[in-house]
Amino acid sequence: MSAPPPETRFTRAFAARAPGALPGLIPYFTAGYPRHESLGALLMCAQRTGCIAAEVGIPFSDPLADGPTIQRTGQVALGNGMTLAKALDQVRDARSAGLTLPLAVMTYVNPVLSFGIDAFARATSAAGIDGAIFPDLPLDEAAGMRHAMQAAGVAVIPLVAPTTTPDRRARICATAAGFVYCVGVTGVTGARRTVADDAITVLESVRRLTPLPRALGFGLATHEHLLALRGHAEAAVVGSALLDRVGEDPGNAVAVAEAFLNAMIGNEAARAG
Repeated sequence: MSAPPPETRFTRAFAARAPGALPGLIPYFTAGYPRHESLGALLMCAQRTGCIAAEVGIPFSDPLADGPTIQRTGQVALGNGMTLAKALDQVRDARSAGLTLPLAVMTYVNPVLSFGIDAFARATSAAGIDGAIFPDLPLDEAAGMRHAMQAAGVAVIPLVAPTTTPDRRARICATAAGFVYCVGVTGVTGARRTVADDAITVLESVRRLTPLPRALGFGLATHEHLLALRGHAEAAVVGSALLDRVGEDPGNAVAVAEAFLNAMIGNEAARAG
């Protein structure tokens, strides 16, 4: 019998969810947006509002999985001087300031190769990152990256899409750690009006393959989306809709983000207002 997986911030956070609760919210923040120094305060805001985890996007010049909003925020962040190393420094500072929220970093493979795979694994672990998402890393080429990250105590969180074949879906889930990121639509990131039927199909197929938590991403934007996902997903990722709202008033990024997250979660204070 194999040993149970080690306890992590992810396992503790998901285990603390009440039975029948809405999916926990995972906001996506582009490091360096809207200001170079914004990340730490936005992560603390996610913690205050009761998010289950947060995702830190590393800006990249060729973000093939991202739609217009995250492409735009990435360009702003790069213009603000954000780099992978600086993003990890800001995460480390947030941890020192009391951030306990589980964190996943989302980055493309080229910046990691430039940084060095082993160095990246050590640096993410030292900064307090719990998981890593690589949207352009094919399953058949992921073993080396997965080994380096797991040796450093960082989970490699895979993506499963509506177009993923059943055989490949099974192979992805067999090597997953942290949680499984289920892509809710065919295409790039961006807010949409409803939860697609394909998304529920993907979530249910993943549940048959692994007991790991499932997080649905791509296209989510409202409290009604969370209501529609009750019983189908353990978490929901919001990125474009949140960043669009922040972009409307970048000088008040934290207050804007906090109001948006409270409303999406359905916190009583937000609903009363």
